[in-house]
Amino acid sequence: MKKLNCYLLILVLIIPLRGLGQSVTDDIRVKDAFNLAEKWIESQRAYEQIPGLALTFVYKQDVIWHYAVGYSDLDKRTLTSTKTIHSICSISKLFTSIALLQLRDQGLILLDDPVSKHLSWFNIQQAFPESPPITIRALLTHSSGLPRESDYPYWNAPQFDFPTREKVTEQLGDQKTLYPADRYYQYSNLGLALAGEIVTEVSGQDYASYINKNIIEPLGLTDTRPEMPEDLQGTRLATSYSAITREGIRNKLPFFQANAITPAAGFSSTADDLALFAAWQLRLLDTGETEVLKANTLREMQRVHWLDPDWKTARGLGFGVYRDNDITFVGHQGSCPGYRSALMIQPKTEMAVICMANASGVPVGKYAQGVYRIISRAIEETIDSPEAGKTTDPSISQYTGTYTFNPWGGEAAVVPWKGGLAIAYFPSDDPPMELTQLKHIEGNKFRRVRKDGDIGEEITFILDDEGEVVSLKQHSNFWKKIK
Repeated sequence: MKKLNCYLLILVLIIPLRGLGQSVTDDIRVKDAFNLAEKWIESQRAYEQIPGLALTFVYKQDVIWHYAVGYSDLDKRTLTSTKTIHSICSISKLFTSIALLQLRDQGLILLDDPVSKHLSWFNIQQAFPESPPITIRALLTHSSGLPRESDYPYWNAPQFDFPTREKVTEQLGDQKTLYPADRYYQYSNLGLALAGEIVTEVSGQDYASYINKNIIEPLGLTDTRPEMPEDLQGTRLATSYSAITREGIRNKLPFFQANAITPAAGFSSTADDLALFAAWQLRLLDTGETEVLKANTLREMQRVHWLDPDWKTARGLGFGVYRDNDITFVGHQGSCPGYRSALMIQPKTEMAVICMANASGVPVGKYAQGVYRIISRAIEETIDSPEAGKTTDPSISQYTGTYTFNPWGGEAAVVPWKGGLAIAYFPSDDPPMELTQLKHIEGNKFRRVRKDGDIGEEITFILDDEGEVVSLKQHSNFWKKIK
């Protein structure tokens, strides 16, 4: 029996060495996934003429991947980093929502309180006499029936003249509801701006002071602010650019401050800080303890509280709830003048992705989900098969690089993959699904591996007289190596 107990103890000590005890980032499969994600993002930035992109990936509360490419300022050629500050726009709503749930947990409000109970000046014209009262819950789920915006053109260039609190309250009585409360989903920045006013009224503190003291500082988010840091323009704050115009250019945009719309759209942060924000949420869900917020309250916020009649739009309390095929994400995206951001969290796999851009019209949600698909599949493979993945044979590593097929456009990135090579064709909406594995035959010759596992056509790499790879040949045509 003693020998058996000793043997079991040895097993307990040994098994974690290839599992929980070793970081997944040590596995070549995950490193190859990082490499593929970086090449994909770099190519998308080039093809879509995005000034700069910054991304982070969180797994089990740790930031395991940072990547930034491009420029935070095109004129100065200032490189973007994951510490570059961007507007996070509507991700601001998560901070406002957390503040309200803190106040709820303290017994100071109820989610089903009418907004008018806490804001005596809430005098918008109710266009539907049969409507129930507009509640705090309805503000958080965007089911209040309120207009999308306060009645000012603050999204218009070149001024981006966001109203003061006084202007919002002054104009509110001249606005009308769009729908009866609790009838439809209607995204409303006005609604979340009013939610911020409730935070101020109930807490007895100005909004920024409350958020800093009760959320930002306790979480150690040193680069997150309930404002845009005007003093950091031209240094750490990324310069903002427009969507691509008809002429194929992006214009530099002026600085803005969201003023009274700050609780809905006025925060700034970095990819690194938002990764810490995501890691806190994963930690809270894992420990079940109270840290800034009760764990069960966060679960409550991330559950579906509103589902539109078409079953396509789901909202939690402040959080968006999104489906990508069979995967459910919680989080939010943001779009402000010259900035796009996405925070996508998958609580079940304990993973999160952040993507930030300093230009309008950038599909950051697509990039976040694409990076998730690339990296999460590699992590899951290391969990399912904890034995170390194979390193690509150095004798064929020389063929990695990027190849172009002019004048047809696009490029082929030859990357290390599962101990061999694979080709990813860019630009692409889903690199993992479009990845083509190669089987090494001999020398410079490979064969394409079909999706069904059979072997396809030959692919040959061409070398110059100095032994440098200059192109690849496929279907009797040549792809020139460009890097």
